[in-house]
Amino acid sequence: MIDTAVQKQGYTSNDFFMMSFTGTQDFAGSGFTSLINELLEKSSGNFIAGTNEQNGNLYFRIKDGYSHDGIACMTYMYNGLLGFYNNSSKESKMSNTIFNLNSTVEQVKNDNSFKGFGDLIFPVDINIPNNTPLENVGDYYSWYNYINPNKTVEIINYMKEQTDSNKKVFYDIYTDEEKSKDPEKANTGIFFFRGNPNEKVAIVSAGGGFAYVGAMHDSFPHCLELSKKGYNSFAIIYRPDAQKACEDLSRAIAFINENKEELQVNMEDYSLWGGSAGGRMADWVGTYGTSYFGEKEYPKPSALIIQYTGLSEVTGNEPPTYSCVGTNDGIANYRTMQNRIDKIKSNGTNSKIEVFNGLPHGFGLGEGTVAEGWINNAIDFWKSQM
Repeated sequence: MIDTAVQKQGYTSNDFFMMSFTGTQDFAGSGFTSLINELLEKSSGNFIAGTNEQNGNLYFRIKDGYSHDGIACMTYMYNGLLGFYNNSSKESKMSNTIFNLNSTVEQVKNDNSFKGFGDLIFPVDINIPNNTPLENVGDYYSWYNYINPNKTVEIINYMKEQTDSNKKVFYDIYTDEEKSKDPEKANTGIFFFRGNPNEKVAIVSAGGGFAYVGAMHDSFPHCLELSKKGYNSFAIIYRPDAQKACEDLSRAIAFINENKEELQVNMEDYSLWGGSAGGRMADWVGTYGTSYFGEKEYPKPSALIIQYTGLSEVTGNEPPTYSCVGTNDGIANYRTMQNRIDKIKSNGTNSKIEVFNGLPHGFGLGEGTVAEGWINNAIDFWKSQM
């Protein structure tokens, strides 16, 4: 109806700029969001997502925690007025872009708030065309299932909101000199998902078969959920090679320890998390220690949280370990994982495994599956080791 009215009056996308807001707790939010998405998806080209008049004409933002009340209204009006005034410049100063399922990989990478690390939000070792909508990014992730495009959008908007609030999201773990000597280290770092100040730390390594880093499905969602529960969480972007990846994870542990006061995190009883190849990283570094991979020796994690990782070796030095896997996993056999947990237990180390009937490899958070809620069980296990 709105698009039809625009067409009847002879207007085009160049004739108006529309700003729209809602909140995650607004009872009208879901319907309003659907309306906006319909305008973007099904209009005749009169509505284009953008942050200013130079790159589009529809700016939409969902404010976390806001409901249908006067405070929300005043906040939206204040920011809306600022946005319209700022749009008078050639490049808008307004930075609170809202990404949606139709936003492209290129728009995310080139967003000013992600300057210096935008490329690392997506895997650098697989070719995802820049014009790919966020809705379809998961099509390029091998070995993963139940990829949720809405979670991708939520994560990117979270990162955007954090950086626009002057909260640093990405940290280099290697110096410029180190990256100059070894250019492969240029594509490394950690993404910080803030929990409560001085709360415990979880460091999460995504899988990807040591061919790429599948962070958008296998570590970013975990970190976001952990941060919502108050824990400070870090997702590592590593070099996709087993030895180098463990070196990068060890460096990340060293970096967080060395900067824990600035980061406002508590590294006592930290945990290492990982799925698939990332699970191997977590286990190897947690078992052998950071000095084994070239760093100073730091305390071992209080717990390992391992998803769908078909590792069979047991040294007797493993930290307490929680594992989960599906019975239809063709990469990480659930019996192999069960046997390993049994061996760790026989060595006197607290361990636990959850086996989910029918699930394949790479189910991530398991939203909408029989594994939904496994992350809460993993957190409970971690807390029991603190």
